[in-house]
Amino acid sequence: MSSSSSSVSFSASAASVSAASGAGHPLARYGWDSAWEAEFAPYAADGYVPGRVVRVDRGQCDVVTAEGVVRADTAFVTPHDPLRVVCTGDWAAVDTGGTPRYVRACLRRRTAFVRSTSSQRSEGQILAANVDHAVVAVALTGELDLGRIERFLALAWESGAQPLVVLTKADLVPDPVVLGHLVQDVEAGAPGVRVLAVSSATGEGMGALAEIVAGGTSVLLGVSGAGKSTLANALLGTDTMAVGAIREVDGKGRHTTTTRNLLVLPGGGVLIDTPGLRGVGLWDAGHGVGRTFAEIEELAGECRFHDCAHRTEPGCAVLAAIDAGELPERRLDSYRKLQRENQRIVAKTDARLRTEILKDWKRTVAASREATAIKRGGRTR
Repeated sequence: MSSSSSSVSFSASAASVSAASGAGHPLARYGWDSAWEAEFAPYAADGYVPGRVVRVDRGQCDVVTAEGVVRADTAFVTPHDPLRVVCTGDWAAVDTGGTPRYVRACLRRRTAFVRSTSSQRSEGQILAANVDHAVVAVALTGELDLGRIERFLALAWESGAQPLVVLTKADLVPDPVVLGHLVQDVEAGAPGVRVLAVSSATGEGMGALAEIVAGGTSVLLGVSGAGKSTLANALLGTDTMAVGAIREVDGKGRHTTTTRNLLVLPGGGVLIDTPGLRGVGLWDAGHGVGRTFAEIEELAGECRFHDCAHRTEPGCAVLAAIDAGELPERRLDSYRKLQRENQRIVAKTDARLRTEILKDWKRTVAASREATAIKRGGRTR
């Protein structure tokens, strides 16, 4: 068994685990509750046992049950839809009556973190299921990419989880004033999201982070070199996850984490560590984009026209906020960019939306031509 699997194994006595978790069920420390139990009842009647998927690997997965971690085949739950495949964080009905053991079904997910793949088909890829907190790790070793943070936050909001931005390696920014400004810059682009500056080396901010992730299941997200595995080790109190060095040339790291692993934290809660993400494409994240740019959505409600594009329209509250210095123009540009990207993704499976996008494009072109003609003193056809 891998180190990631062994880190989630139970002690021999289920009773001692139950006592330590303060709950009656031995899976309570993994997030099992009365609602999951009620949903699982039909599978219990068929003789299956509940378990949570802690790792998935090529048609098989490690599932933690009341009696420990078991290896199970996923042949019975491998649908054509890539968003319904077994994923780390799923709650499963496991058939332990023979060899090999099988996952017979997965319970309905409460939340799911999904991104678009880089393939030409633009399929969705699920990264983690049943997550309460989406922790976006960003290293303070280089210039902050606010656009990338906004992209992660849009997916996090869309997942149904509560986002949290963690600025790692804060010890590398010794000036507290500079560090404070960096935190404020991220906070300005993350309405409704808490931003923490932490250091695994000095322990700065780790207490506050541990308190947050103790309440449920958290997933660690970020690019390679963001310090996710180091952060996971600090929260675990052990060197469970492999850690790689950062290249001095470009400040990037290698993929030391290659699979998604579910780990139990000693202070309570469950953590899913993920490999570094090279690309973070949106996947039907209209709601998430709206939450990420909540201040723009709020201003848009004050525009004179309900279909205001926030470009040249009179009475545009968004443009007025930019002129007054209350809204950075970068935020509006990023908002438009993510909206366009999300529309393209959704339009690939929604013919009606494709038609609407084409109509909008034609109206925009016509309006642009008319404005140009008026400016030149000519006539439109």
